[in-house]
Amino acid sequence: MTSLGTALALVTATASGLTAGVFLGFSALVMPALRGRPPAEAVAAMQAVNLVAPRSLLMVPLLLSAAGCLLVGVHALVTRPAGQGLLLSGAAAGLAAFAVTAGYHVPRNDALALLDPAAPGTAAAWARYAAGWTVLNSVRTVLGLVSAVALVGGVLARGPQG
Repeated sequence: MTSLGTALALVTATASGLTAGVFLGFSALVMPALRGRPPAEAVAAMQAVNLVAPRSLLMVPLLLSAAGCLLVGVHALVTRPAGQGLLLSGAAAGLAAFAVTAGYHVPRNDALALLDPAAPGTAAAWARYAAGWTVLNSVRTVLGLVSAVALVGGVLARGPQG
């Protein structure tokens, strides 16, 4: 593995790990706290979070991990380094985490933005949103952690020669 490939894999692993940590915080802390609030308050709070998130520093590791995974995967396919399988697995897991974000969370967050927190059907809509959102958020947390660990493992697999 080249020095560039090593640096790319380690930066990507760090970005994946940081993103997974934020996702873990949401599944373990934020969503349980919101589910303990009245639905109107929970919806209003999550709507506020969803307005801030796309403009926050979270976007740096989120987008960096996705782009990095794509580049690591291509680099591993082209250069066929020791640890190629781990690098490809890490890249795939990171891209899957991003796909869950883009394909599941973003559309649901957009739909939640349209809810009136005080409307009669909001409590039921919030219960459905929170349950599904948290489950798939936990999935993307695990995918991000798998990505980080596999990428580091792929770098370490090259041994002391590299």
